[in-house]
Amino acid sequence: MATDTASTDEFEAHRPVLTGVAYRMLGVVADAEDVVQEAWLRWSAAERADIREPRAYLVRITTRLAIDRLRQAKSRRETYVGPWLPEPVVTDFGPAVSDTAEHAVLADSVSVAVLVVLESLSPLERAVFVLREAFGFPFGEIAATLERSETAVRQLAGRARRHVEERRPRYDVDPAERRALTERFLAAAGGGDLDALLALLAPDVQLVGDSGGKAKAPLRVIEGADKVGRFLFAVSGQAVLFDFRIVEFNGAPAVLVLAGGVPDLVIQLEIRDGKVGRVYIVRNPDKLSGAVLEHPTA
Repeated sequence: MATDTASTDEFEAHRPVLTGVAYRMLGVVADAEDVVQEAWLRWSAAERADIREPRAYLVRITTRLAIDRLRQAKSRRETYVGPWLPEPVVTDFGPAVSDTAEHAVLADSVSVAVLVVLESLSPLERAVFVLREAFGFPFGEIAATLERSETAVRQLAGRARRHVEERRPRYDVDPAERRALTERFLAAAGGGDLDALLALLAPDVQLVGDSGGKAKAPLRVIEGADKVGRFLFAVSGQAVLFDFRIVEFNGAPAVLVLAGGVPDLVIQLEIRDGKVGRVYIVRNPDKLSGAVLEHPTA
């Protein structure tokens, strides 16, 4: 059927939620956008009279498409060169999310640390976790989306929540403290001050780099303050060639490094007890489109 303005407006009204679900499911912007585009095609071809709840219908289609794509992606990621990290995206939850607690939930659900943990869930567990924990969908609606019983969905939710809680960072960091430490990290690394940099790192700090074999980055996790500090110090020797900005990616401040105005890498810090516990570096050029994303992920 022909797509009219009203149906287009209806879809666009729900696009932020659909993009948010797809990105949390897949961790890659292009894949999420492909899923949302396919959901649009199905929406535009559907008989509108058969759709009583457009939001529920669109979330159901998007989730099922994301599950299918995630199953395909898992086999590709087994041959990925080096560590795999989610694609960084600019986040701006906007005036629609004025509640501080709700903002915190959304920011946490899209954080790099949590998305890395979600990679270890099954596609169904991940879908349940995203729909329930990030967006607060009722179990009955999730059950209809996944074509499972509500009892089965509750079991999936409990298993996924336990898995995530066991592996996610257990440190609450004040946003102002996180930004201040990120600024100090940038000043120390950008200024080539090894002593100042080492003072910011936890003794057991880890550095995880994602290049996909397409740029220079560690192919293994670097562990320990001395090794991580010296690696960052060596890299900072080229700082004069780059521009640095602090941008909110995945719900937290991060360092965006540009070469000639083009995103070269994104650095994000995991903080615990006032120290840097983990450094995430994304340098795979295929994953840096999110660094200039025009429509932030909600």
